[in-house]
Amino acid sequence: MIHIVKPGETLGIISANYRVSLQRLHAANPGVGHLHVGQRIQIPGLPEPNTIPYSIQISVEKRRLTLYNNGKLVKIFPIAVGKMLTNTPTGDFVIVNRQYNPGGPFGVLWLSLSKQGYGIHGTNDPSSIGKAVSHGCVRMYNRDVLQLADMVPNGTRVTIRP
Repeated sequence: MIHIVKPGETLGIISANYRVSLQRLHAANPGVGHLHVGQRIQIPGLPEPNTIPYSIQISVEKRRLTLYNNGKLVKIFPIAVGKMLTNTPTGDFVIVNRQYNPGGPFGVLWLSLSKQGYGIHGTNDPSSIGKAVSHGCVRMYNRDVLQLADMVPNGTRVTIRP
């Protein structure tokens, strides 16, 4: 997968965001030293998003996650978002990995986003869905996040808008 460098990013930040070691990142990008905005960095281990037919769009304000397959609507899921509109990061991300039964408040599944510390996950508090209550992650009903994970592979594009 290719990542386009954004302002303020370092290889360390990119490494953390994609959960890839610096060693693997350097091996995939020989000779890369100082980064510049717009530079293309190879992220090893993830497929190119254009090879995945699915995409996800999240509306923080409407508190919904919309799944598309080749641009066609598949399903709309209700979600919970960050306590304040600024708590849930906006922008373009990808799903970089997943963990079943992560424990804590994350329900039955955690889908990591390419922004360290953020993800789409289930919840042990289903009454929170539809509300602005999280620390910035996107919460889903456990059954919904399992259904979503059955359809979308790692590398799926996720766009989060206010």
